[in-house]
Amino acid sequence: MVIVLLGPPGAGKGTQCKRIVEKYKLVHLSSGDILRSQRASGTELGKKAAEFMDSGRLVPDHLIIEMMVIAIESAAGNCVLDGFPRTVVQAAELDNELSRKKKKIDAIINLVIDDSILEKRITGRRSCPACGAVYHVDTLKPKVDGLCDKCSQKLVQRTDDKPKVVKQRLETYHQQTAAVVGFYGDKGRQIFDIDAAKSIDEVTALVFKKLDSLAAVR
Repeated sequence: MVIVLLGPPGAGKGTQCKRIVEKYKLVHLSSGDILRSQRASGTELGKKAAEFMDSGRLVPDHLIIEMMVIAIESAAGNCVLDGFPRTVVQAAELDNELSRKKKKIDAIINLVIDDSILEKRITGRRSCPACGAVYHVDTLKPKVDGLCDKCSQKLVQRTDDKPKVVKQRLETYHQQTAAVVGFYGDKGRQIFDIDAAKSIDEVTALVFKKLDSLAAVR
């Protein structure tokens, strides 16, 4: 099963993907996580992607496609795609790759949420540079202010979570990534719109309801 999860930065794609993976026994493929891992490891791909990530711009299609095709093959086509495809070019190439392997996208979930809510969510995030744990200054505070609960490291605000970069990321999403929804719609694909402003558990329940209905007819 191949599931595509769409939505703007901060909509909760990562959280929902992890829950989908646990229930349906799929591999979670996050383009953002893979890119950050490549960057931290100092790979050639990571170095090329770093300048784009730090400015809030999308990493070029050819770099993303190269990375994600390899990841999908490693998952044997049983995966949830988080943060990919982000452009119509990527979506078209993904279709081509799946078709060559006699596979297809089984479900397209689109998380919908207002920009004002997203800006507050993203700029309030704080991350642990050591273990990767994520907190929020309003909704998920650590036990000790500014320190990670797991390893006591000082929490930081990622460069791409700062206000100026967040605005650029959302503008980029609306200019380019949102067109992916239109691409799938034009091809007659069924897209499930989910209200991502609801609580995490409510969003999960809505997503599972849609995926369960699909599984019932497979």
